[in-house]
This record gives sequence, structure tokens and C-alpha cells, in this order.
Amino acid sequence: MSTDLEIARAATLLPITEIARRAGIPEAQLEPYGRNRAKIAPIPADGVPPREGALVLVTGISPTPAGEGKTTTTIGLGDALNLLGTRTMICLREPSLGPVFGMKGGATGGGRAQVAPVAEINLHFTGDFHAVTAANNLLAAMIDNHLSWGNTLGLDPRRVSWRRCLDVNDRALREIIVGLGGNGLPREDGFDITAASEVMAVLCLAAGVEDLRQRLGRMIVATGRDGAAVTAAHLRADGAMTALLAEAIRPNLVQTLEGSPALVHGGPFANIAHGCNSVVATGLGLRLADVVVTEAGFGADLGAEKFFDIKCPAAGLAPRAVVVVATVRALKMHGGLAKSALRGEDLAALERGLPNLVRHVENMRKFGLPVAVALNHFAGDTEAEIGHVRAAMGALDVKLALCRHWERGAEGATDLAHVVLDLLRTPAAFRPLYGADLALAAKIHRVAGEIYRAGEVTFAPGVASRLRRWEEQGFGHLPVCMAKTQYSFSADPHRLGAPDGFTLPVREVRLSAGAGFVVALCGDIRTMPGLPRRPAAEHIGLDGAGEIVGLS
Repeated sequence: MSTDLEIARAATLLPITEIARRAGIPEAQLEPYGRNRAKIAPIPADGVPPREGALVLVTGISPTPAGEGKTTTTIGLGDALNLLGTRTMICLREPSLGPVFGMKGGATGGGRAQVAPVAEINLHFTGDFHAVTAANNLLAAMIDNHLSWGNTLGLDPRRVSWRRCLDVNDRALREIIVGLGGNGLPREDGFDITAASEVMAVLCLAAGVEDLRQRLGRMIVATGRDGAAVTAAHLRADGAMTALLAEAIRPNLVQTLEGSPALVHGGPFANIAHGCNSVVATGLGLRLADVVVTEAGFGADLGAEKFFDIKCPAAGLAPRAVVVVATVRALKMHGGLAKSALRGEDLAALERGLPNLVRHVENMRKFGLPVAVALNHFAGDTEAEIGHVRAAMGALDVKLALCRHWERGAEGATDLAHVVLDLLRTPAAFRPLYGADLALAAKIHRVAGEIYRAGEVTFAPGVASRLRRWEEQGFGHLPVCMAKTQYSFSADPHRLGAPDGFTLPVREVRLSAGAGFVVALCGDIRTMPGLPRRPAAEHIGLDGAGEIVGLS
């Protein structure tokens, strides 16, 4: 069987100028990066007639090693809608090098449902991740430089909260000491992965360059000896950081293997950060297309909840429908089967795993939106298993579409496209899970209780008082960004299915004043992942023709 990369290389890609023409992007706003990718400069208000497209979110069940295929489904659905004559734009996040070289591998879809050029998008693309990394670390360098040259702002070196970042999984850098050897003031520091940095979140939530600069300036980097917050603007770092990100904030245009336009821009993780592509890209898609299909990372308890409670209120977005992606294989894993035991029919395991899908569907309805289920087909799925999932969704009055876009491309997702078009004819009344006036701790309790079904939330010493202090400082209106394992509704990655009544431990909270949310770190979640025992990097390289291999 051909690999995803081989399938993508066999496809004939159109010049990016042709993709831009199809999407209605003025040629003057196109900034090509080679033949198959481009940046898009801001389009004047009168540059294109606005279409005010309908926004569709693709999310999924809690991920398993069996695979679910959210990105593949997002692409397949977009291709299918275009095939049916509905002008559609696909909006995705950019892959991080952490997962690419770690456990997950590439993140551009699969089979006949991919965005291309695959290798370029997965590895360096247009340099956005590098720009975010550079801007983040410039600020870190300016903090230490300020401490070395007299510290006129009165920063307390013990309370510097800004961390460095790197777009590679490197557990050895989680906690470090800087300034040794007479090269500054020694102090504790650490690295986060770039996708989890506040700079990435700011880039993805900013409405434009000026909003970007203001958000960067509001980022809190330390506390002064007088107890006051010290920001990037106090260090006069916001201007240089904006200059580094001036190109990165421009959306990236690529195409699917079937010629659909796709905006691939921004890359915050959903288990740590807010897990959505950029506001700029989504807004541009809504101006250009009748339907925009976008994806939120990991399960719906993470990416989708943050999409609805963080991104949509911040950007004034009102999504119209939700697609929850599942597979028979993944549901059987949630029912207790090992990956090696998934080939044979097992209705009992499927029945035990179905509550995970049911809960995600129920949760999505809490946001006032119509929901459909996309069941990605695998060769080993039996008619009885497919029928069992279909019956369970029928009992919830939820439409299910069996999808074969991995194998067949757009034609394999036309049933899903028809279901989505039907949903878009259904009245929607989008509403976030909570309002800005709810206290920060109460927002955490609301998400934990309503979405995760936790029975109790515990705060580590100092967390509750920190939340109250931020409220007193005027940050109580911010949403919360829950950081926890993606594999379970709980904070324990081994509790699959649909656990309830558990205790959710919040060990730490961080204020992201520039991004505009409060991060709640739950359980053992890390903001700098480590590589697995056998990282994907071991299998990536060049073949005899100089082509990249091993990305899948």
C-alpha cells in the first residue's frame, strides 16, 4: 500500500496562482512561496465582495492509537462540498515539528484527502513557527538583558514567568538554570514547545497587525518587587516582536489533492493551548466562501470547547454546525480492546466504547448547534459494527455519514457533505458554555462538570488565591484554557471511554493576558512534551533522489 506521502507526490498540483483565482483572492494580495504555496496579504474591504460564509467545525472523539481522522475528514468534507458545487474553504492549523518528529508523524491528512505540498507543510512551510519561536525567545533575551543592565524596572528575578520555547519535543529543557558562568543573573527558567507558547496563541487570536502588537505588549513576563505586573511593552519588546511576526500573521494558501483551496495557518496545541487555526485565516475564509470547514484539535472536550469558549467570543464568530469524527476501531479501544485486537468483529467492546462518542455529541449540543457524526471507514469494519454505531446515533436523533474519503477522495465524503448541507438549513443558536461575568474558578468548575463530567475539582495550594488576585486586577472576564491529557475526559490518560464522578486536579494556573485567557494545568500535563521511546524522527530522511521519506 502506498504511503500518504507517495499518494500526495503522485497527484498533480495546480499552480498556487490558479488556486488563488478559484478562491477569489486578488492576484495583488498573493505572495508566492514557490509554485504550490503562498502568503496572502491583507485584502482591502472593497477587494472582494464578502460572502459571509457558514462556519462548520470538525471535531472528534477522544483520540486513541487506532486513529480517528479529524484532519482527513475536514479535508474530505471540504473537497466533497466543492464537488457538489458549494464554494468551500478549508481552514487548518499548521503542523508542529514536535509531533512530526515525535509520536504522531505528519499532520496534513491522509490518502486521497490531504493538503499539499505535504513535506513542505510538515517541516518548514513558510517559516511561521520559526518566527513565533524567534519572537518568544527575543523577549526572553530582553528580560535577562534587562536584569543584567541594572534592572531599572525592578523585576523580581524569582518571579520571572516568561519561558523560552522550541518547536521540538525536548524533555531535558523543561526546567533549566540560565545565567551561569558569569553570563547574567542565575535563575530558574524553562522551555515550552512553541505550539504552547503565548506568542503562538496571540498570533492566532489577533485580528490584524495592530491588534497583534497590542496583545504582545500586554503579555505579562514577570512581577516587580513592588508586586506590579511587568509586561513586554514595559520592556519595549512589542515592536521588535511584531516586526518578526509581520509575515507570520499573513495566512498561508495551499490546496488539497483535488484542488480545493485551503488556508493552513497557526498551530496552537489543543491539549495545552486553544487548538484552533488563526482568526485571520478563518475570517478570510468566511469572506471568500459560502462554507468554511475548520478543525479543532484532539477530542471535542478540548479543541471544540476552546473553539467555542475562547476563539468564537474573541473573534465574534457564530458557527453553524458541528461534525464529530469517530471510527469503529477507536470506539472498540475505548471499550477496552488493545490495538492488536481490533481486526475482528467485537460488538461488546464497541458497545462499551460508544459512551465516549455519545458524550461528545451531547456536549456539542450544549453550544446550541446541530451535530452530525462522520464514521471513518476501515477495511476491517463489519456491517454489524457500522449498524450498531448508526443505531446508537439514531437513538440520539443524530445523522451519521459513513466516510471513505481516505480511499476515494471527495466522492467518498459526499454523503457527509449532504448531511452537513442539511444541518446548515437547520436553525442554530450558538452560545458559549459560560459568560464573561462568571468567576474564573467557577468557569473551571463549569467546564469540568458540564464537559468532562467530573465530580469534583481540586486546586493545588495557592491556585485559588491566584485566581482571585487576577480577578481583582481586572482579568476576571477572561475565559479559561484547560490543559489536560487528550486521551481521556479525566486528567488520567488511562481512563478511556466516558468516566464520570472523578476528581480533576488543577495543579497550576497561568495568566495569558496578551492571548486573553487563563490556562489551568490539570494532572500531569506538560507544556514541553518528550519524545517517545521510538520517535518518528528515526524513520524520516532522504531517499536516493533527494526526496523526503518517512512522513506519514
